[in-house]
Amino acid sequence: MEIKQAIIEAVKVLNESNIEDSFNIARILMAYIINKPKEYLIINDKEILSNDVLEKYNTCIYKIKDGYPLQYITKNQEFMKLNFYVDDNVLIPQPDTEILVENVIKICKAEYEGQAIKILDLCTGSGAIAVSIRKYVDNSEVVATDISIKALKVAERNAKSNNVDIKLKESNMFKDINDRYDIIVSNPPYIERKNLKLLPKDVQNEPILALDGGVDGLDYYREIANNAYKHLNKNGFLAIEIGYNQREGVINILNNEKRYKEIKCIKDLSDNDRVIISRLK
Repeated sequence: MEIKQAIIEAVKVLNESNIEDSFNIARILMAYIINKPKEYLIINDKEILSNDVLEKYNTCIYKIKDGYPLQYITKNQEFMKLNFYVDDNVLIPQPDTEILVENVIKICKAEYEGQAIKILDLCTGSGAIAVSIRKYVDNSEVVATDISIKALKVAERNAKSNNVDIKLKESNMFKDINDRYDIIVSNPPYIERKNLKLLPKDVQNEPILALDGGVDGLDYYREIANNAYKHLNKNGFLAIEIGYNQREGVINILNNEKRYKEIKCIKDLSDNDRVIISRLK
């Protein structure tokens, strides 16, 4: 079968499960399977695939149809114009989280230009946030923590592949954190427990540990609000990603703690509430 026809057939299969962007997924997977850039598919769309390659391609297509993330097959996700290795031990970095990173970078440049700056990334997962900040903020020292040793190994791999030096630490939130930082950043688990089974199939295949935010989805924000101030330098910043419907809940948690000021919410490109930034009083 020709490359072009194999992709057409794959799109049909993916559409049976209403997979969004099925054509692009089919092309990305094909390029990965034959180890060629996507541009190769256009010029060589009549190339005949071997039976082994076609079987491997179709097997992966059906896995995706059943909800297995493409990124776990290709072991890659682009984030902040960098490439990150991902596997089923970590969440797949999403474009919405770039809003969080971009705003932390803005804070670094506006408040700490030319100064050494210490940053703590809680629940680092793949290390996408920590690595990206370190890559784009030359004067930063970044510590990335996670409760999962397997996740930390993925983060270590991504730091090396993107040529940055970050410090990795196994810790259940603040349990083993002793230092103080200028910025604490986090994209914590924030899905309401009752909604976990309602998530898209591909998201349900990501680590539940990194999704489950407790009964109301706010458990980790309470933990962060109750402890971040102990680990922030004077006038330090707290920057956290939130779910689209959690603005009021998270702001109330921060206000009730009475240790944070200048609390503001930033929307993502879909006009959903996405990031909350506050400052230590």
